Amino acid sequence: MEPDLEHPVIDTKPPCDELERKFAPFVRHDVYGPRGRGDPPLAEKVLLGLALVTIVPVRVVVGVSLALFYYSICRVCTLGLEPHREDDQEDYAHVGGWRRAVIVYSRRFLSRVMFFTLGFYRIRERRCGPRILKSGDGENFAVEQLEENERPGAIISNHVSYIDILYHMSSSFPSFVAKRSVAELPIVGLVSKCLGCIYVQRESKALDFRGVAGIVAKRVQEAHVNKDAPVVMLFPEGTTTNGEFLLPFKTGAFLSNAPVLPVILRYPYERFSPAWDSISGVRHLIFLLCQFVNHLEVTYLPLYYPSKQEQDDPKLYADNVRRLMAVMGNLMLSDSGLAEKRIYHAALNGNCMQKDD
Repeated sequence: MEPDLEHPVIDTKPPCDELERKFAPFVRHDVYGPRGRGDPPLAEKVLLGLALVTIVPVRVVVGVSLALFYYSICRVCTLGLEPHREDDQEDYAHVGGWRRAVIVYSRRFLSRVMFFTLGFYRIRERRCGPRILKSGDGENFAVEQLEENERPGAIISNHVSYIDILYHMSSSFPSFVAKRSVAELPIVGLVSKCLGCIYVQRESKALDFRGVAGIVAKRVQEAHVNKDAPVVMLFPEGTTTNGEFLLPFKTGAFLSNAPVLPVILRYPYERFSPAWDSISGVRHLIFLLCQFVNHLEVTYLPLYYPSKQEQDDPKLYADNVRRLMAVMGNLMLSDSGLAEKRIYHAALNGNCMQKDD
């Protein structure tokens, strides 16, 4: 059948290389390709098959057992207690005494065991010293000696994968921002309340953003002045990347003017990238379980105190912390965000055009 030269069919699908340049923070570069649906080499297929019948069943059983064991600990430690209720939130993070100690230290230990189970046998941590980092003239950063007993109101981290949460739970046991529906989930709901999660109704178009931001700012300030309050863990990018970029920061963590602790996560890899960027959750988890060894590098920057100018301008505060993290973590800055990520996913699902060699 001859082509219709008078009415040619025009393929409107963009070339893949054009998409990858435009949406670089969400592009996978491992052997599995975009969405984890590429055709890996034969050696990789053999390793996958071997892992599926050896280490994956063991990791699944151990992981589920650890989760159920910690749920049992939380259930015992909260028996007979009413959750702390304030600002339409409820949690068990304000429980004191032996109960809180058991909840915190058992979770930190079990999270590290879970990490080991997932193949993270060694985590490389680097701390830049116990010193306060204040912004200088907008281009440089001045350093001052840290005062005794200073603590951050929030931990600020780049967001690469859901595994980030597991690491931070093992290192500092902070509270997180989560969807309100999480509080109603079996097992996970009670654990999230013990963490002191801040629940938001993200699906609602009528969400009072100022109200949520106010709750976050209040919790951040409380964590800064009260050593018994859980530190708030925030991912100000609002979504995950491939670990090579830093997206624009939301200002919620910077409204209280409290100091923050910037933390940079990197997942070096050779075969499968642990970054949760353009791959489905189920496929990502399967490949992660099949990888015999995973790697994580963590860099803790000095505690960052805002200048007077940053206190008056939370966006400036957020931008300066972001810029510092990019420099110290060798990350590229990008103006993309969740909206661009969704566009990229939609384009991948529509199958972009591959250029001929």
